[in-house]
Amino acid sequence: QVQLVESGGGLVQAGGSLRLSCTASRRTFNTYAMGWFRQAPGKEREFVASIRWYTGRTYYADSVKGRFTISRDNAKNTLYLQMNNLKPEDTAVYSCALDPKGGGYDYWGQGTQVTVSS
Repeated sequence: QVQLVESGGGLVQAGGSLRLSCTASRRTFNTYAMGWFRQAPGKEREFVASIRWYTGRTYYADSVKGRFTISRDNAKNTLYLQMNNLKPEDTAVYSCALDPKGGGYDYWGQGTQVTVSS
């Protein structure tokens, strides 16, 4: 069992930046991938970004390309999401997730609120 805990959310003005963190309760060296997802009020949860843990290859939603950067620190069992040039439409609850073997995201964090004011 893995527990994921996010932090770093908050209120920021449009054009500002935030850095989200997601710390896993166990070592992540044999994890297949981790990702960030978000859900805005009244909308479906959507994919934001993911990273293959071993290779470091990254994937992004078109809506965040060039503004968000996903990264990980194996030694700290931590996943990050650097968010720059934030827009009001980025407002959502952001959750991290872990895919242990390539079969899907089995573990999810509670989420952290990101609010971008115009």
